[in-house]
Amino acid sequence: MHRFRRLRRPELPVDTTALARYLIGKILVHDAPEGRMSGRIVEAEAYVVGDAAAHSHRGMTPRNRSLFLEHGHAYVYFVYGSWFSVNVSGEAEGVGGGVLIRALEPLEGMELMRSRRPDAPAHRLASGPGCVATAFGIDRRFDGMDLCAPGPLWLGAARRNGGRLPIGTSGRIGLTKEAHRLLRFYERSNPCVSGPKRLRV
Repeated sequence: MHRFRRLRRPELPVDTTALARYLIGKILVHDAPEGRMSGRIVEAEAYVVGDAAAHSHRGMTPRNRSLFLEHGHAYVYFVYGSWFSVNVSGEAEGVGGGVLIRALEPLEGMELMRSRRPDAPAHRLASGPGCVATAFGIDRRFDGMDLCAPGPLWLGAARRNGGRLPIGTSGRIGLTKEAHRLLRFYERSNPCVSGPKRLRV
């Protein structure tokens, strides 16, 4: 089992865009009863204050209240009646903003991931927001969880890689509103990044 240091809340930027970029290379860990799953975050999108594409745009509701928690909490929602997506709240408490985790590079628990996504090749096990939640067994039970506190789902510090990560920026994927905004961040040329090839180089 890899040993990761749990991120402390003061380390996380209190700004959704800065947090999305900061999270590239950090680790998402799920310590499930059947075993640990972990993966490097290689793609994330920011949904900022005043963003027409954000779930927080029209204010707090029972469904989206986790987006308004202090930065570093999980916001998990069901998409298109098909899959869950996991986000990290990105602002001060009471302000709505979040970072969508779009792709992970699996590190541990690949057999568990394969049991949930049996037809996916290794580099696609957690490539795409629905694939992240499916592979890691994340559902609404994790909504509102503090990702900086002791618990089964948490954020870990980056592994040492000997240099700065090559981080790319692009418009967001799969939106009808404000898709052009440069709020998607990804590790360049990482095969686990989702989307068309031109958005991965």
